[in-house]
Amino acid sequence: MSEDKFGREMHKVTCSECGKETEVPFKPDGERPIYCRDCYMKHKKPSGNY
Repeated sequence: MSEDKFGREMHKVTCSECGKETEVPFKPDGERPIYCRDCYMKHKKPSGNY
């Protein structure tokens, strides 16, 4: 594990969609999918800002 620029503990994970290794600032619970930055942007709901 490493820390990000804000001092948060980062956890290495594998993206549930593309299989790419990435790091997240939380410990995954194993029940929900974890996405890399690119896949997360594809799954993210629109913000609704018009």
